[in-house]
Amino acid sequence: MPARPRLKLSRGCPSGTFRTGPPPTRLHLSSAAAASTSTTGQSLPPAPPQRWVSDLQARVGRCLAFGCSADQVSRAARVLAVLAAEWRHLLAGSEGFLTRGGGRAGDSRRVVWGEMDSFGHVNNVNYFRYAESARVDWITDFSVRAAPEHREAWAELMKPRATGLIMRSLKSEFKFPLVYPDTISVYHKLRPPSGPGPADPTAITLDCVVLSHRHRRPAARLEEDVVVYDYRIAARAPLPDFAAAAFAETMRAQEAEAAAARRAVWGLIGEVEALERGTWDREGAVEDLGGGVKGG
Repeated sequence: MPARPRLKLSRGCPSGTFRTGPPPTRLHLSSAAAASTSTTGQSLPPAPPQRWVSDLQARVGRCLAFGCSADQVSRAARVLAVLAAEWRHLLAGSEGFLTRGGGRAGDSRRVVWGEMDSFGHVNNVNYFRYAESARVDWITDFSVRAAPEHREAWAELMKPRATGLIMRSLKSEFKFPLVYPDTISVYHKLRPPSGPGPADPTAITLDCVVLSHRHRRPAARLEEDVVVYDYRIAARAPLPDFAAAAFAETMRAQEAEAAAARRAVWGLIGEVEALERGTWDREGAVEDLGGGVKGG
């Protein structure tokens, strides 16, 4: 099987520094060829490729195996430390999922042995349970952070008594089978309305991602179509004003998170490319077969 092509930035990427601005426009990546536009009209940095976490880990390992100076070892260690500590926040955050503070319901849940079936992997039904539990926690978290006069109304959204939320449809996309042992994090985000017309005030769409800590990538993605329902009159109803305002603020936070996380990811890619240019990816490079650290 041919090796997967490396993620490459343009030649103008600064060497040895983490980028804080958007990535260069000329990318050697078909999946990140152009910046996208947010709902606020601001340009977002391109989304990183799907498996950038494992790709960067492998590339840093190749640099270390080839032979690095003391400074290069230190820089490689910093990259690996960021990947180890921040991979969830950067991976999910680059898609707009809020993983810190409010919105991080479903963080770090252990997969148990009993969730596997006769095929030796977690039964698909459990993904819907993961999403359901995280969704309830995600909504409930708003009541914790809401103004005192709205806390009870937020809590009522998850109860069949007044204005509440009902699942209209639930779609799933399974990426790979989870197996025990593993730990997962389940995150939700609001999907911005699509199309030129006004948004439906009686419905919201949530995107959900199930991250595997063992593999450091999504195990499943779900799309949740939720309807606002007034149980007192047995009919659909518009989203309450307090919830609509909170969701609008959340979507702005999601866009800010996506921009910041993408800049950080492209900064890591730039740092790894600088390491490669300083080790094996340079003219006249000779592999250090002695296993020692080079001076300097």
